[in-house]
Amino acid sequence: MESLTYASQSSDTLAVPQPRHRSLLRLLPFLGPAFVASIAYIDPGNIATAVQAGARFGTMLLWVVVASNLSAMLIQALAAKIGIATGHSLAELAREHFPMPVVWLMWGVSELAAMATDLAEFIGAAIGFQLLFGLPLLWGGLLTAVITWLIISLERRGFRHLEVVITALLAVVAGCYVAELVLGRPDWADVSFHAVVPQLAGSDSLLLAAGILGATVMPHAIFLHSALTQRRIIGHTDAERRTIYRYELIDIAIALSIADLVNAAMLIMAATAFHRHGFHDVATIEGAYQSLTPLLGSAASLIFGIALLVAGISSSAVGTLAGQAIMQGFLQWEVPLWLRRVITMAPALLVIALGIDPTKALVLSQVALSFALPFALIPLVWFTGQRRLMGSLRNHWVTTILAGVITAVIILLNVALIVQ
Repeated sequence: MESLTYASQSSDTLAVPQPRHRSLLRLLPFLGPAFVASIAYIDPGNIATAVQAGARFGTMLLWVVVASNLSAMLIQALAAKIGIATGHSLAELAREHFPMPVVWLMWGVSELAAMATDLAEFIGAAIGFQLLFGLPLLWGGLLTAVITWLIISLERRGFRHLEVVITALLAVVAGCYVAELVLGRPDWADVSFHAVVPQLAGSDSLLLAAGILGATVMPHAIFLHSALTQRRIIGHTDAERRTIYRYELIDIAIALSIADLVNAAMLIMAATAFHRHGFHDVATIEGAYQSLTPLLGSAASLIFGIALLVAGISSSAVGTLAGQAIMQGFLQWEVPLWLRRVITMAPALLVIALGIDPTKALVLSQVALSFALPFALIPLVWFTGQRRLMGSLRNHWVTTILAGVITAVIILLNVALIVQ
């Protein structure tokens, strides 16, 4: 592989350094896209569903977290592969190959999913500001808008700057939940059992399982990841594109493994702090924050609040980028980022202004994301199985079947929710 170019979001095109020996320096230019996409997997919606699931059912639904994250690794690998193989995002391919009524439907559903995502992220960050600093939710939401705008503005200096900041924020959230686990002292034998043994306990557990799934495998992250890899590092031959994809798999494995551990830690913390002490009815983020102090000490509630705030801010910034990729891909409309920010945050600010229960809105937004997933997953599986589009990166038939099964399970779960 002799001539890869790194395309930043600025107009600069740089040559990737090519050390003769395998080293961390050789890997570094390829790291980043999966870390940005992985922020979608640890947003406040995850915290809300994890708090309810852990408090109500202990670690029983931990297997859903593990299965969802394993599924996410495969799905994000397919999304990244589309950008690498075709030079187009998933939304752009849909526009090129589907009838316009289908394109408009997919765009509409994807926009609603982006708004549901922003609802979770904005409300989560606003709650974080309220818990830590006593700010009213509306002021916390507006402050979140300003901070996320500043983060997104880094894109003007090249996408690498944004990747570094987002990765740093991911590290903060991960560190917070490592600290929570140390304070909580979970039963690791119980954790290990429920991480691999599937169990459900009625319709309430099914609803929370769907919420965990919707908060983990997120449609906007699929569209975003394909856009992040489409021109970031350009391969001019099949061999180069295969090499890029192999490195991107390492990026995905590292980033989503961290996200998986954080998601698991969220649920384990809630199970350890609340369910184990008989607090089965902790159903709000505010209730979780207030209950942690008498159960685990003031440090635990402070750490929880910091994790919530950082997760909300970082995921809100990523959600704006995803919304931009969705609109540009499906409709070829380019709108200023500040306008994109206003469009997606409006429903969240409306929910806050109307005084709707924030945690309930968070959980229901994650279920809404689960319903939107097939509109991203079905075309993803279809396109990645086409040799004329993917070339040598076309899915192996086993990969297509596995991805198809995951998609079918998600759709069946949605049907079961409707029946319930």
